[in-house]
Amino acid sequence: MTYFLFILRSAFEDFYRNKLRTLLTSLGILIGVSSVVLLISLGLGLKAYIKQQFDSLGTNLIYVMPGNITGGGGMRSSATGIKFDQKDVQTLKRIRNISAILPIVVKMTKIQSNTESGSYEIAASTADLFGVMNVDIEYGKAFEKSDVDKGSKVVVLGPKIAEKLFGTAEMAVGKIVKIEGQGYKVKGVAKSKGGGGLGMPSVDEHVYMPHTATISFNPDKKFYTLYIKADSEETIPEIKLEAKKLLAKRYTNEDDFSVVEQTEILNTINSIFSILNLVLVAIAAISLIVGGVGIMNIMFVSVIERIREIGIRRAIGARKIDILWQFLAEAVLLSGIGGAMGLMLSFLVVLALRTQFPAYIDLPTVLIALGVSSGVGVLFGVLPAKQAADLSPIEAIRYE
Repeated sequence: MTYFLFILRSAFEDFYRNKLRTLLTSLGILIGVSSVVLLISLGLGLKAYIKQQFDSLGTNLIYVMPGNITGGGGMRSSATGIKFDQKDVQTLKRIRNISAILPIVVKMTKIQSNTESGSYEIAASTADLFGVMNVDIEYGKAFEKSDVDKGSKVVVLGPKIAEKLFGTAEMAVGKIVKIEGQGYKVKGVAKSKGGGGLGMPSVDEHVYMPHTATISFNPDKKFYTLYIKADSEETIPEIKLEAKKLLAKRYTNEDDFSVVEQTEILNTINSIFSILNLVLVAIAAISLIVGGVGIMNIMFVSVIERIREIGIRRAIGARKIDILWQFLAEAVLLSGIGGAMGLMLSFLVVLALRTQFPAYIDLPTVLIALGVSSGVGVLFGVLPAKQAADLSPIEAIRYE
């Protein structure tokens, strides 16, 4: 133990004598480690955000969507292919153990008040939408079955939209907004669910309306997707199978539609983002190699500067392995210092991001970061350390 403490003390003394050089040498590792850690933490945060958004939509949900979104070469766009209609809704209502079916019309469009405007996503469906998707009302009330039956031009605004268009959410109730040139009365304002930030979409920026009131931008009365609410989690496999059988009688091509549950979509999305994140991390790791080359270069310089010191140590009894350990320890410490500073920088950045996005750093990421930075020190410190250990004591002492 005393032996290794001596090596560490010797390394730190050298670093203290060359503080600026130590800092600049560690900078490459700092940048590399912080880049890798930040990308991993953003990937973890993105997965957490997506799960949070799915959870906010409700539980025991089955999605009937156009196109084959989970087969073949991965997730395909569901914006193309067939479109569902009221006949499909009536067909699926024959399935047992379901509590509701939501036909969904989705459109991103401009919404205006008298003084403000913005582009927001409309989610139009039946009055069951609020119960199925866990949308609670903060002010006013939700639209009802009678509004859907009559095609009433009423909307429920997300709280962020209400504040943007009318100053406060409470003031929005009873006001008129224009959508696609048509006037719609604000019947209520939803409670905030949070989410969003860093440009990510938020459920607080949705507009809800009866699907029968979308004739101005959905004249064909088609639906983007259908949500099926199962009575319990145990009945989901049975409902999925029955839904596929019923729809296959009308849509004979197996790629025309998909019947998937929330976990399937979540797993597909997560697998795509995991691959993307892995590629980005690999690219960021290149900077670690650059930092390692910098450490190797400085260690070679350090060997040249300390040739006489090495010769004297060898002359008074130091072994080749002692010299090797000394320079290898310095390389590892240099890399470790850079890794620790990179980790600290990453923590600060993630802490700042957490106000807008659920990024976080987990223990495996910390261990990987410290392990990789130390590994870089070993990998790029071996050659300079070996060069120092192989010096002839006599020639080293005579070196000028």
